[in-house]
Amino acid sequence: MAIKGVLFDFSGTLFRIESVDSWLRAALDARGTELAEDEFSRLAQELAAAGALPGGSSPGTVPAHLAELWATRDVATDRHRAAYTGLARRVELPDEGLYDALYERHMTPAAWRPYPDAAEVLGALRERGVRIGVVSNIGWDLRPVFRIHGLDALVDAYVLSYEHGVQKPDVRLFRTACEALGLDPRDVLMVGDHPGADGGAADLGCAVHFVDHLPADERPDGLRPVLDLID
Repeated sequence: MAIKGVLFDFSGTLFRIESVDSWLRAALDARGTELAEDEFSRLAQELAAAGALPGGSSPGTVPAHLAELWATRDVATDRHRAAYTGLARRVELPDEGLYDALYERHMTPAAWRPYPDAAEVLGALRERGVRIGVVSNIGWDLRPVFRIHGLDALVDAYVLSYEHGVQKPDVRLFRTACEALGLDPRDVLMVGDHPGADGGAADLGCAVHFVDHLPADERPDGLRPVLDLID
């Protein structure tokens, strides 16, 4: 079987979200709010434990009143915002406006960093004539992130859960992505960091490859094996 197209997950695969400290600091600056260093450290730790940073650590527990919302957070923009601001509200912040400021911050290109080998691998695939798609469970438009970081020209199609009202691992999202590339699923490789979500592509007939969900500095070449799979 020759691989003619590759679908990539976004968060934890091609890009990594900033640290909780950086996220909180940016939101505080946007609001003009100052905190003592010990209070800042405490709040950052509590937000991390709550799983309030999209793309960061998952919550250890999800409160019962957020359980259904959390399970379907990626099918619509309002659900995504409500789920993550709901988790953030488990932490008592000194400024009510910080909850929305934190959510707004994570949608900015500055909050995201491509993995060190992302541009190299996407460029090499393009040179080989391989079509490239991005398939993401997400509640907002990530295209500006790719544009600002110079990767948009290397992507042929974006298939985002909130735009289709369905989220991975539902095969309908992967089918839509394969159709957008004009390819049979059996000629497509799905690359992601979450077996439970990204592994759903296998049910459609796609090959699947997983990368480690690590900070960008700790995964300098995790995408390069994709080129070996293509070659």
